[in-house]
Amino acid sequence: MFQHFRGFTFKALLVILSIIFVFTSCDDSTSTLGVGMMPESSFLTKQYQTYGVKTRSYEVGDSVLARTSTCYLGRFSDPETGTVIQSDFLAQFHVLENSLIEDSLLINDSISNCYLRLFYGSYVGDSLASFKLSVYPLDSVMSPDENYYTNIEAARFYDESKDPIVSKWYTLSDRNVDESVRWSTKVYSPHISIKLPKDVGQKIYEAFLDDNTIFKNSETWINSGLIGSKGFYFKLEKGDGAIAYITSCRLDLEFNVPTQKVDSVAGFSLVSTEEVVQANRFDNSNLESLLSDETATYLKSPAGIFTEATLPTSQINITDTINQASLTFTRYNSDFQNGFKLAIPKTLLMVRLDDYLKGYFERYTLVDDKTSYLATFNSSTNSYEFSNISKLITTILREKKLGKATANADKVLLIPVVATYDSNKKLVRLTHDFSLTSARLVGGQDEIQLKVIYSTYHK
Repeated sequence: MFQHFRGFTFKALLVILSIIFVFTSCDDSTSTLGVGMMPESSFLTKQYQTYGVKTRSYEVGDSVLARTSTCYLGRFSDPETGTVIQSDFLAQFHVLENSLIEDSLLINDSISNCYLRLFYGSYVGDSLASFKLSVYPLDSVMSPDENYYTNIEAARFYDESKDPIVSKWYTLSDRNVDESVRWSTKVYSPHISIKLPKDVGQKIYEAFLDDNTIFKNSETWINSGLIGSKGFYFKLEKGDGAIAYITSCRLDLEFNVPTQKVDSVAGFSLVSTEEVVQANRFDNSNLESLLSDETATYLKSPAGIFTEATLPTSQINITDTINQASLTFTRYNSDFQNGFKLAIPKTLLMVRLDDYLKGYFERYTLVDDKTSYLATFNSSTNSYEFSNISKLITTILREKKLGKATANADKVLLIPVVATYDSNKKLVRLTHDFSLTSARLVGGQDEIQLKVIYSTYHK
């Protein structure tokens, strides 16, 4: 074998040994495979750049889609901003199919009482604030196929020339309820109790005795012609200082039922649910000072103020690949000390202005992380961070390149929303946030920063 190397020089032998060394020294990693063969000018590099983003407060005008299972009742003057929000609502009552008044109640010649009860899960403001509430029966049907907005004209559905069926002064902390009962969650659910004329309930009872199909379903009940069958308008007349979040409205017929020891009260109820229409009406006032404030922008719900941002896509390099584009909205801390503070919006939707104006909520649209995004308030940074809106940026740039961009192509809105998730943490519903919230954001005349990371391939 050694004879085969007689013609080799010592230099040639060194070349062979070096080749063997190269191959035996390779490991299993292929992460740099081919890199050594590429010219130095072909490497991929990243570039970090920031752009100024203009923002302003966007007036909603009290007209947002009022799709919610919670109703709101009251009036609240915000001591921090001087703004005022008033709310009341219209509600129908749902009938479970083939509902019947129990036989044990049919032994009565008449009902004993008829009540409307408005149950609230929480409230904002002073529970001792006094309000006057008037109740009007509706004489026109609210169609479930119609979209109702927060500036709904209630007079479409009731006769405002007539007197209310009942009026009542109330406080959220009902002084007629014993203290020991009021603070016991096992026996008492906070509610506003409204006693209707007994005749209203008696006619419902007698109509059932004549024809029990009036409770066959919600449609037969609505078309029965009875007072309250089309629903009620709960109109706030006077008062200030609190707003209740009404989770359930109930129409109760009560009966005295004798037992062996003592008479007891039993009843039959109709409840407002999502199967029938509940339409909230909001009236915001004194927003002008916030809208004209150029030192910041605002978020205010319900149906008050959004924040609009104009993305600087005309300045962005279209030839490079955008890896990441982040936008952070920082909240100013409040130093107000002399009264009740509104909550901070928990979740914000970023959506294109054009998409919002074309019925984003009406179409039951969910976020796609391409042209719409969600961000939750981060208390540690006091901000809302949209960590990567690069797909939105590239979508806008593509529209401009193809000549399909509208005048609002660069504009997005920040909207307080309620996001509902299923047990698998999948987003299933997105609605406007109708709770009382407020936030003052960095922006206005001072631009905020869009941070972009590019990838560039050097040819």
